[in-house]
Amino acid sequence: MREKTSEQKLTLMVKAAGGIAPKFVSPGYDGMPDRIVLLPGGRMAFVEVKAPGKVPRPLQEARHLMLRKLGFKVFVLDRPEQIGGILDEIRAT
Repeated sequence: MREKTSEQKLTLMVKAAGGIAPKFVSPGYDGMPDRIVLLPGGRMAFVEVKAPGKVPRPLQEARHLMLRKLGFKVFVLDRPEQIGGILDEIRAT
């Protein structure tokens, strides 16, 4: 399974939950997560999408840590089966 497949499933499941998951583009600030997930009730998180078994690069890990220190949730998605749990955790915050 490719990263693109997981990313497409994420956006579809977020939409089904009443939210949006736009591609997060940050020119001049490499290593930021791929998607920002926005759910009803003002719930939000960042999601880094990886191919199965792949892990974030060191710069990505540094950006994730920075965002977490700022109080944001950051998830790494490498299997579509994780999506439901990620959305549940975002809703719980």
